[in-house]
Amino acid sequence: MRSILTRTVVLAVAASATLAGQAPAPAGSPPPWAYTVNPPPTPGATPAPADPEPKQVPGSTVSLTTSQTRDAFNPPDWHPAAHPPMPDAVAHGRRPAMRACGFCHLANGQGRPENASLAGLPAAYIIQQMADFKNGERKSAEPRMGPPNAMIQDAKAATDDEIKTAAAYFSSFPYKKWVRVVESKDVPKTRIAGSMHVPTNDGSEPLGPRIIEVPEDLARTELRDAASGFVAYVPPGSIARGEALVKTGGGGKTVACTACHGAELKGLGPVPPLAGRSPSYTVRQIYDIQQGVRKGPWSALMKGAVEKLTVDDMIAIAAYTASREP
Repeated sequence: MRSILTRTVVLAVAASATLAGQAPAPAGSPPPWAYTVNPPPTPGATPAPADPEPKQVPGSTVSLTTSQTRDAFNPPDWHPAAHPPMPDAVAHGRRPAMRACGFCHLANGQGRPENASLAGLPAAYIIQQMADFKNGERKSAEPRMGPPNAMIQDAKAATDDEIKTAAAYFSSFPYKKWVRVVESKDVPKTRIAGSMHVPTNDGSEPLGPRIIEVPEDLARTELRDAASGFVAYVPPGSIARGEALVKTGGGGKTVACTACHGAELKGLGPVPPLAGRSPSYTVRQIYDIQQGVRKGPWSALMKGAVEKLTVDDMIAIAAYTASREP
């Protein structure tokens, strides 16, 4: 592991030297399509009561009510045989301060576009990110976005043992293909609900320079079914453009991602894998590092590689990395 870390530092220093003197991308508002902020509640509106009837999902014999699937301290586990036994930090958290890791990231760690997929990440990487959240070194460029704020709260409440146990759990099994990437000029119209894009079933609109990630099956996603993934619509040609940036650095615009994240983008030692993971999440992390709100000892290794990237570059990189097999 020491040799891999040393190599990573050397590459990162080289990246910073290569890009020295280049101005960072112009600062501006975070791209709203990536930073999904829930709309404010309608004044005077009363939330509809949850359907009391038990629900089921394909491939599972478990039966749960909608209310049960919304319990952040006892998240649904529709497929208990599909992963190792969950430790308490993942299965229940600790009332009242720390929600169960499995609520947002799902019991199998596959995650959702508004948060990270933890399955298959190096345990050391997860532990460091929790420390960064806890110490104020990792924030979001969009302070109104709920999930990063929830992570800060949970990280501050978590004990070292809880963090180590959860990290060991999520790193013990592989991430599975979860996002279907589609190049398209048009995309279904969506609204933001639950910090993610939800189809409105009101036709389509031009995609433009965005990535729009939606559930493959909204009903299953709302029930937090950890076997139902997502489709990401990306601009035409973005995968090929991203490949050039990822593999060669795009003619000096950045540094080849493969140098540190591996030839197949499956990670090297404590350096996290990128292949097949949410492109929306990837864009947010690149942007956060570029803007200096995601820091910490390992984020510094990325600073030189991302400082010249435009949002269009980030879209291309994320489209390509998401399209790869994990």
